[in-house]
Amino acid sequence: MASLLEPPFLSNHQLFSTTHHSFQPQKAIIPFYYYVPFSRSSTACSLGLCAAGGNVDSPTLPPPVTVVSEEGVQDYKVSLERSKDRRKVVKLAWEKLVRWSRYWRSKAKTDVLERTNKVVVLGGGSFGTAMAAHVAHRKAELEVKMLVRDPEVCQSINESHYNCKYFPEHKLPDNVTATTDAKAALLRADFCFHAVPVQFSSSFLEGIADYVDPGLPFISLSKGLELNTLRMMSQIIPRALKNSRQPYVVLSGPSFALELMNKLPTAMVVASKEKKMANSVQQLLASRNLRINTSSDVTGVEIAGALKNVLAIAAGIVEGLNLGNNSMAALVSQGCSEIRWLATKMGAKSTTLTGLSGTGDIMLTCFVNLSRNRSVGVRLGSGEKLDDILNSMNQVAEGVSTAGAVIALAQKYKVKMPVLTAVARIIDSELTPAKAVYELMNLPQVEEV
Repeated sequence: MASLLEPPFLSNHQLFSTTHHSFQPQKAIIPFYYYVPFSRSSTACSLGLCAAGGNVDSPTLPPPVTVVSEEGVQDYKVSLERSKDRRKVVKLAWEKLVRWSRYWRSKAKTDVLERTNKVVVLGGGSFGTAMAAHVAHRKAELEVKMLVRDPEVCQSINESHYNCKYFPEHKLPDNVTATTDAKAALLRADFCFHAVPVQFSSSFLEGIADYVDPGLPFISLSKGLELNTLRMMSQIIPRALKNSRQPYVVLSGPSFALELMNKLPTAMVVASKEKKMANSVQQLLASRNLRINTSSDVTGVEIAGALKNVLAIAAGIVEGLNLGNNSMAALVSQGCSEIRWLATKMGAKSTTLTGLSGTGDIMLTCFVNLSRNRSVGVRLGSGEKLDDILNSMNQVAEGVSTAGAVIALAQKYKVKMPVLTAVARIIDSELTPAKAVYELMNLPQVEEV
């Protein structure tokens, strides 16, 4: 914009119209006019020249100059020094962590892996197969024998090194073989991974008990509670083998079999009442892509692993009903509280429930589509019948059978578990998902505990 010393411009930037009394087209002399640019600043502006009929271009003004006081300069220098100090602190902290890690890695024992010659995996499902592959990769000379019941799967593993049913696109290491003969599988085994679903474990173990060495360590990969007896795997295995002193370790944590097969970074926890046994399994399994923590809280690890499957069904129902993120967060938070209430009543440590086998496993199972139990919940929330869902699956969703056992445990220990009870009612076809949500939202308003 400009303020002219002569009459204002027209819209076409001419100084005068053809009807103006001063218009003189016969003259070739082009007059010039002075204009003063408007400026909001207090700095002086120079005059500009504009030819008649010409455009008025905004003058090029010098860039604004920021005046910084001495105090501002000092503050900037202090801020810069603080930033350098912070970066230095972070760098030193990281270097200290790396030195600490290298020191302990140099002290780590490897004798367990070195003296282990044979490992047996009971069960040819997805997680059993993934664990067999992982252990086999730890040592090329290690014999890894899978005990499977399906002759077709057995033949596929031995002839082509693929589990045709669960991992048809993932080749297994050459030192993984399979058999349907329990005696041959267990002969001279140093460790035994139990990957049979919980509800079938008792009968299965009773059938092979005669071939199990009394000192053979059992590492349970199965998560859940036996429906009729409410027993955990730490109770099922010794009872079925008729050996109360059978060495026992439970392995749990946020781990999908597919990602373990793809050697993606994973962290799990092994728990045993015998610290030496937990450390031995840690040595056997820990690798560049699998971190293994140890714990003595067998009850906490097992109960968290069992109950999170039921909670995952509830999370899937929320997803299937399209109830949104607020509902999902509220439900999972409530479910975590219910798991904590029951687990601590049963003797679990609260720290276990906030670790890998608790919060870690809950987050993975409730929020990721690879979860079988979550998938069951999504389909229930979408209106499908439970029988149709289960008949279409080739893997076991332990949360379905565990739900009833969880509620029986809650009654035994006098713990109120609204969310997990609602899941059990839905599975028993005594409550619709929509009705369950209505009832849960209308529970009395309470103080947070």
